[in-house]
Amino acid sequence: MKIRTQQFGEIEFQEDKIINFENGMFGFERLNQFVWLSEENGIFTWLISIDEPEIVFPLFPINVLLDGFPERENHEAFGIIKLDKQPKNITINIKAPVYINHEEKKGYQKIIDSDKYPIDYQLFVEN
Repeated sequence: MKIRTQQFGEIEFQEDKIINFENGMFGFERLNQFVWLSEENGIFTWLISIDEPEIVFPLFPINVLLDGFPERENHEAFGIIKLDKQPKNITINIKAPVYINHEEKKGYQKIIDSDKYPIDYQLFVEN
């Protein structure tokens, strides 16, 4: 299977790289299938809409940042990244994580009802 994206050009992928979101993602409820794209040594993972390949979500695993983040059985939690040219302005949304079950190829997004987890958590900190 192939799709063409503005960010990555033409991408060829196997069916086992498709993650299904029964209810879509917040604001994108009509989009239910995404390609899971990761680089071997990359720090981000990408979800690319199959139906609208211009819709791309950069993701980062939340467990790398925080201990004790709310887990869901058989799912890994990812935050959606807000990219910026200045690394100090890159943030991650840990208020509404994306949970992925890699075995079942299913995902969903959930809002965490706690002020402990912000929408704009600073990913990189200056020393």
